[in-house]
Amino acid sequence: MSAALPLEIDVTEVSTLQQENTQFLLLDCREQNEFDTARIPGSQLIPMGQIADRVQELEEFRNLRIVVHCHHGGRSLRVTNWLRRNGFALAQNMRGGIDAWSLKVDNSVPRYK
Repeated sequence: MSAALPLEIDVTEVSTLQQENTQFLLLDCREQNEFDTARIPGSQLIPMGQIADRVQELEEFRNLRIVVHCHHGGRSLRVTNWLRRNGFALAQNMRGGIDAWSLKVDNSVPRYK
């Protein structure tokens, strides 16, 4: 895999990665209550405010793709940038977040405000 992945990835590209069984971590940086409301199967929850304290949980993915998502893409972009600054060069933000996922990939995932 190229060491220079784009900073952002589209939800349909993430869906393709899943369908092709590509090894990557889908990291959900929303809060627990949001995760309880709607989640993408296979995602791992580490809320944005806990990333720095729990970064060791991501160590096995340091050299693998990490796709970060939140509700609309703002928080996850901040987390993605933080991860890249801290040595996770293959971190990417899922543009549009879980809301775009619900609209474009899987409408069984609930949308919320």
